Amino acid sequence: MRRYDAVVLAAILVIAGAAWLYLLSGPAMGGMSWSWKEWLLLFIMWAVMMVAMMLPSAAPVILLFSRTATTRSAAAFFTIGYLLVWWGFSAVAASAQLGLHSVAMTLNPIAGAAILIAAGVYQWLPVKQVCLQHCRSPLGFLMSSWRDGRRGALIMGMTHGAFCVGCCWMLMALLFVTGVMNLAWVAALAGIVLVEKVFPGGPFIARFAGVVLVAAGVAQLL
Repeated sequence: MRRYDAVVLAAILVIAGAAWLYLLSGPAMGGMSWSWKEWLLLFIMWAVMMVAMMLPSAAPVILLFSRTATTRSAAAFFTIGYLLVWWGFSAVAASAQLGLHSVAMTLNPIAGAAILIAAGVYQWLPVKQVCLQHCRSPLGFLMSSWRDGRRGALIMGMTHGAFCVGCCWMLMALLFVTGVMNLAWVAALAGIVLVEKVFPGGPFIARFAGVVLVAAGVAQLL
């Protein structure tokens, strides 16, 4: 079991590392015109970015699922289901960014402040706390919603991914304020997500981050 855990963890790290290498290579995004090609490039960028940011924080539940599953391939299908939900989010984010006709850093300062405040308030809402609790303690979900087979693993991964999106989507929206390809902020947000979901005191950190975000938004308005 320890050897298998090491293999699963190594696979997660390799996939996330490859995603970070892609982002560090600085993919060219073109001229931000309304075309399917530009949308596809944006979607690929967002999809890879979600892998880099979210897969490490999902490692504990993937490991827990792999220990419980009857077939070793089930963990792969669970992971694919999890990522499919985030790739759906990526499609929406790519469409929103393309709609702006420019990178997110050109947003009106008032709109940027509004996103900061909204993200900060969301950190305190009950829906955030419910989704965060699910992500932090997935054992109950695995026991009560278990589905056998690869299809079941895929559905369970998608269900867990939906809770994860509910937990973190407003944090991801901050990339429209800081700059979608600002890798320092991408790394910082990935760190916040990891601390919220994995480390002790995660709910407190989430609320504290909310206070900081609201303060930053108010400061920008002033």
